[in-house]
Amino acid sequence: MGGMLTQEDFVGPWAGLPVAWDKSSQLDEAAYRAAVAKCCEAGVPGVYSGGTTGEFYAMEFDEFQCVARATVEECHRHGRPAMVGCTATSTRGAARRAAYAAAIGADAIQVALPFWLEVADDQIVPFLQAVSAAAGDRPLSIYETRRAKKALSLDQHRAVKDALPNYLMAKCNAGTVGCTPDGCAALSAFVNVFVSETKWGLLGPRGAKGACSAFIYWNPRIGLALWERLRAGRWDALDEALAPVIELHRFLGARFAPKGFTDSAYDHLCGVATGFLPIPLRSQAPYRSATPEDVEELRAWCREHYPDLLAP
Repeated sequence: MGGMLTQEDFVGPWAGLPVAWDKSSQLDEAAYRAAVAKCCEAGVPGVYSGGTTGEFYAMEFDEFQCVARATVEECHRHGRPAMVGCTATSTRGAARRAAYAAAIGADAIQVALPFWLEVADDQIVPFLQAVSAAAGDRPLSIYETRRAKKALSLDQHRAVKDALPNYLMAKCNAGTVGCTPDGCAALSAFVNVFVSETKWGLLGPRGAKGACSAFIYWNPRIGLALWERLRAGRWDALDEALAPVIELHRFLGARFAPKGFTDSAYDHLCGVATGFLPIPLRSQAPYRSATPEDVEELRAWCREHYPDLLAP
């Protein structure tokens, strides 16, 4: 990549890929690299590692290094930016990951607040300053999730931006300020707001600029078409195109949430079932993995309700 990632180009549906684990629960690096390369070749705006789907919470540091390096190298080989998720349960742990991300040339880092014990209000900015400094003040994304036990207020987001001008993007999930219409409008005045594509119809008109996306590697052609509608402000066309996507998510929640699926299981399942991701289905234990039977069930639903999602 050439040049620094800016707020103007830190947009669109970035692929938050699941990790490829082999039968021994070790990284299948060749399969993971193939998945990153395939996303880049499909035209995704960027790829990132170390989100919840990327199972940062289930990785040792050496595994984090391998996944981060593979992500950055494959993205740069294809002329795409790479973001590395650096979330950990301490400042030292997150800063260590951020320093490694900087050393391998990541174009941005992403971090959530430490998630085991709630972070005190007066420690939010110092924590993010330390992580940012370790990353050489690369572009920063905050992963806003209630799993961190604290949602930042709009004033806290502003305080971070005042302290860290390199804070460019907030990944906003349910229960956080950026996932509401008024909050998205206010937050997007100074950082890019990323939300699930299922929220684009509601929050695109209020300033949402992209997604830390799983759907983009379920079917990049459809995901990129959704992004073009958002970018062009074609809200009626976007709502129409989102209708089957929202119905798909309803089906996934109704059918697989009772089976104990978490983010990684859903996204392994959907990427494999649609025919796009060349990776195994495994998630790290003790978390649930999808099965070949789950894949066939989802394909059957898609053939009846959303055939365009499946690869030809």
